Amino acid sequence: MKKNVKRAIITGVTGQDGSYLAELLLMKGYEVHGIRRRTSFENTQNLHMIDITPQKKKKKLFLHYADMIDTASINYLTKEIKPDEFYNLAAQSHVHYSFQAPDYTTQVNAISVIKILEGIAKLSPKTKFYQASTSEIYGNIKPFKSINEKTPFNPCSPYANSKLFSHHLVQDFKNRGLFCVSGILFNHESPRRPVNFVTMKVIDSAIKIKSGLMDCLYIGNMYSYRDWGYAPEYVEAMWRMLNISKTPKDYIISTSKSYMIKYFINFVFNKIGFKLKWMGKGIDEYAIDTLSKKVVIRVDPYYFRPNEVGYLNGSYLKAKKEINWQPMTNISQLIEIMINSRAKHLNLDL
Repeated sequence: MKKNVKRAIITGVTGQDGSYLAELLLMKGYEVHGIRRRTSFENTQNLHMIDITPQKKKKKLFLHYADMIDTASINYLTKEIKPDEFYNLAAQSHVHYSFQAPDYTTQVNAISVIKILEGIAKLSPKTKFYQASTSEIYGNIKPFKSINEKTPFNPCSPYANSKLFSHHLVQDFKNRGLFCVSGILFNHESPRRPVNFVTMKVIDSAIKIKSGLMDCLYIGNMYSYRDWGYAPEYVEAMWRMLNISKTPKDYIISTSKSYMIKYFINFVFNKIGFKLKWMGKGIDEYAIDTLSKKVVIRVDPYYFRPNEVGYLNGSYLKAKKEINWQPMTNISQLIEIMINSRAKHLNLDL
């Protein structure tokens, strides 16, 4: 390892945020060590912009196998690498699934964080630590209002509770003298978002329906509001939290603009060339494409959460003031980026 070159560890490097963060840090001259799980297939498609071949000369991205359940392997890497920065982005991040697997969600999202922070404190105490937190820890805010760093927490799912647990752990280790922060990121999307998340599911389904590869999109609650931003901009905020702030502080990263999921659906389908007409109410609600006269969207109660979060809107004013960060991509630009990329990925013309 070269001297005077900053080193970083990223858990979840093959995910949306991890891959964008790896690109950012490499661009800034870092030596990056990415942690990924051993699976039955090589899940590295999000790293397609980086040459990850072992033979690459002057290689600055190194991939390691480890698991959040087996934190001994991660702590071994911490001891060997002694990174300047550690970004913990790995998580069981699907809210709907967390109701079905609350124990696993807690093990991955919270218990592992205790062990990693203890490892850093003992093995590499100068390492700066970033924990990926989430807007879901605020849960239902009533009356609906913009959320800031002082808003009380009210988690509404096993996922949110596990993330709040790890958020409090960061505060504990911060008080012990470790430089560690929680980035409270509101929803952020990109072409690298998997199709089991509602934004990419809507886009993927609309493209396939238009191309005749699919008949209908089945969706859950459409009347929740979300604050959607662009993931590459949000990983820049992660880096700023560890490098701009002289003291470790937690920041909300958001756009301060919220849109109903139904608005997102309407925008996507309209952009792709549908003309939707909504009919029915509740679980019997559906949408017809007035051009083809076909039902293209139906509500399916399977996708409802046992406890729904109705409104999320974050204030990024503290981040703007203290680390000079603000969102640049609006919702229409974000959707267009995702549609164009997904159509290209599916090799389909719209």
